[in-house]
Amino acid sequence: MSIPGTTMSDAAPTAESPAPHTPPHQASRRPVLLAILAVLFLLGMAIWFLVPRLYAQETDDAYVEAHLVTVIPKVSAYVQTLHVDDNSKVAAGDLLVELDPRDYAVQVDLARADLQSAEGKLEEAREQFAVADANTRQSQAELEVAQANAKLAAVNLGRVQSVSDVRAVSSQRIDEAKAAADSTRASVTAAQVKIQAAQAQARLVRAQATTAEAAVAQAQAQLAQAELNLSYTKIYASESGSIASKSVEPGNFVEPGQALLSLVPDQLYVIANYKETQLTEVRPGQSVTVFVDAFPRLRLHGHVDSIQRGTGSRFALLPPENATGNFVKVVQRVPVKIVFDDPGEALQWISPGMSVETEIFTTRRPAWLGFLD
Repeated sequence: MSIPGTTMSDAAPTAESPAPHTPPHQASRRPVLLAILAVLFLLGMAIWFLVPRLYAQETDDAYVEAHLVTVIPKVSAYVQTLHVDDNSKVAAGDLLVELDPRDYAVQVDLARADLQSAEGKLEEAREQFAVADANTRQSQAELEVAQANAKLAAVNLGRVQSVSDVRAVSSQRIDEAKAAADSTRASVTAAQVKIQAAQAQARLVRAQATTAEAAVAQAQAQLAQAELNLSYTKIYASESGSIASKSVEPGNFVEPGQALLSLVPDQLYVIANYKETQLTEVRPGQSVTVFVDAFPRLRLHGHVDSIQRGTGSRFALLPPENATGNFVKVVQRVPVKIVFDDPGEALQWISPGMSVETEIFTTRRPAWLGFLD
């Protein structure tokens, strides 16, 4: 029975009708194509993973670093003024913090007064030089007079004694001549002692002047220290950079050695910890590509600056002691310092501590591998 509106040619094929099939030559080509694609895929993976090791060494154990400057006070005082805030940009020589200077200004005034007093004593001691020298010259003159009188008395005594046998002079006159001779000799001795005392006084005056000079030098040093302490109440930036880790506010009392804030300099670099087995061909001066994790599309260029003389574990707080216990060989990592060639504006966005990946080119990369960039 036929369905109305249809013909026998429009009816569905019966079970006896033959099913469509793939031509034999197409079925045999499919495995070949799959094998070629697999080979190409494996070859591409080999090029991607193995070929770069022939001309480059890379690691993801790398971080941005900088020579951080910790700003600390040298004197204790209250913070009077704070001229920076979190993440402020500063230039070398900019004023960062002002401490209360009043106590140290008073110390400067006291030290200056002590210096003036010491200088006055030194001048007084030097003025005694002339007095002591004059006394010495006077004593020498008195000695000369005493020696002349003694000589004259001795001559007179000799004359008197020469005529005493003939009784030309009286015994009284002879006694007077002897007394005069003895007196003049005593005057000479007294003059000599006076000279010695004057010379000793002159030496004492000069010693006092030396002591006064030392006191002046000490007062000058104390004044210099007081002025230095006063200058420490103003803390300046040692180099250009950014403020980080600020922990001080106006009104805080700070002590010497207390960390107030950190200064991150503009000059950044990378420390990459390479396995020791990767450093066979690594040398200072080789070019480096740096990939910053925070900015996947950013690629910076630099060069190897230096390789640390020692592995990271060697400088750890508890370095390994392989001579004790069971030994398990572990591949060590060595820090490699990488310096940026021209980071440009990227310095505004990358910071110390950020993770990066580095690729050191130990030999020149083939030009046909440019697609790997």
